[in-house]
Amino acid sequence: MKYGLIGEKLGHSYSKLIHEKLADYIYDLIPLDNEEFEAFMVKKDFTAINVTIPYKQKVIPYLDELHETAKAVGAVNTIVNNQGVLTGYNTDFYGFEYMLIHNNIGIEGQKCLVLGNGGAARAVVAVLEHLKAGEILIVSRTASESSISYEDCYQNHSDSDIIINTTPLGMYPNIDDSPLDLTTFNKCQAVVDLIYNPLDTKLTLQARELGIKSVTGLLMLVAQAKQAIEYFLRSKIEDNAIDKITNELVSKIK
Repeated sequence: MKYGLIGEKLGHSYSKLIHEKLADYIYDLIPLDNEEFEAFMVKKDFTAINVTIPYKQKVIPYLDELHETAKAVGAVNTIVNNQGVLTGYNTDFYGFEYMLIHNNIGIEGQKCLVLGNGGAARAVVAVLEHLKAGEILIVSRTASESSISYEDCYQNHSDSDIIINTTPLGMYPNIDDSPLDLTTFNKCQAVVDLIYNPLDTKLTLQARELGIKSVTGLLMLVAQAKQAIEYFLRSKIEDNAIDKITNELVSKIK
């Protein structure tokens, strides 16, 4: 295998479609359980791969080098194999920042809730810090030194300005799930859900009903794939390709 995506469950993925539209190569989807993941990484039988849930942090010990963005985020979603030397990158940072800017979602000075604490959440927090968010709170099922509980979120932080979902709650096929009830979040200006399948999640549909701007993660997915391909092939792709492919996908999915 030369190029592809590894993760635990990939039935929902549009990555093959995106990569094969943006680049001239075959892109494989490779679902792996934990044991298969370890064997795959040790074997190194690939040219370049993307990494998704739940391996964005677990993959780091297998790498020889980390790009500065991956170091800053603490998670890897892109790996390039250069004659047996594995270098890890994070293109979620670029993808998430691109999505915020493209949708005119201002972050500076805002109180932001980040739902979930996995690899994608790390990239989101890094971008929010970069864009000078006023306050960033990570919401998790269990409170810890670095996160608050959902109960605390409802009781004390319903004044949040921006809510970002990085959990898989609401992802196909479990489209009736939602990580949060937005009813009491009266100050909320925007809801961003990193899920891209379905195109509208239960969370973003509720946001729209409440008059809150909402976006899902398809644009981020295409943007991060574009940067990953640039690392794969060591060549530049123009940004206008992101919007073109995103629009094509929306038409196809609908």
